[in-house]
Parts: sequence; C-alpha cells; structure tokens
Amino acid sequence: MPGKWFHTRQSDLSLDIVRIAIALILLVHPIFRIFEGEVHGFGEFLSSVGFPFGVALAWFVTLLSMVCSVAMIIRRLVAPACIGHILILVVGIVLDHAHDGWFVVGGGRNGMEYSVTLISCLFAVLWAYWPRRQDVKPAGKI
Repeated sequence: MPGKWFHTRQSDLSLDIVRIAIALILLVHPIFRIFEGEVHGFGEFLSSVGFPFGVALAWFVTLLSMVCSVAMIIRRLVAPACIGHILILVVGIVLDHAHDGWFVVGGGRNGMEYSVTLISCLFAVLWAYWPRRQDVKPAGKI
C-alpha cells in the first residue's frame, strides 16, 4: 500500500489548477503565521481550548500545513496531503468558525463557508489521487 501513494497518475489540467491553487492558498497561512510571529499566539489559543503543549502543537500544525501544500504542488503524496489539510480545516471549523455561523462575509463574519469550500476542493483532489488497484502493477511485473 505505501508504494501506491507515490504513484502519480496522468493528471487533468483543470484538476491541476484546483490542486495548485488550493495548495498555494493554504500555504500562505503558515508562512504568514511564521513571518508575523503568530505561532506562539496560535499555540496559546490551542492551550486555552484544552490542548496540551499548545505552542508545540501550533508549530506542528504550521509545519504540517506547509509540508502538505508543498506535497500537493509537486504532486507527491497528494492524497495524504489532502487528508492532512482536511483534518486541519475541520478542527478549525469546530474550534473557531462554527460558532460564527456559515458566512465569512455578507450575512455574517468569520464563518465556515470558506473552510467548507476548501474542504470540498481538497476532497475532489483527494478522490482523483486516491490509489486504485488498476493504477499499481504487481511487484516484479513490468
């Protein structure tokens, strides 16, 4: 099974646009958090909602988000990278955005519609890159 994650199937340009755009959009967040010195504040928030080792967890989430984005851009381990991003976004919805409702702007503020849109795009990319039996040749066969 692990070898299947490295297999890269023929891609579709329209899906490539979505994959790269989502990866770049999500890459901006950890880069900004690091350069603006906001990782510590993110860690304090995580600690305030009950997570142990909040700052260490904030660094882990920040670096994981960067690694997942780069993996998506270079088309390696795309499915696991999508899963990583989806998990981060779902936790973000639960911890921060759900209590503000649905709308990000317009009918509200700081809601979850943007995260749900990103999750939908990530799920589409995940579905396309999920390994299938016919994609991987048995060991020893050419």
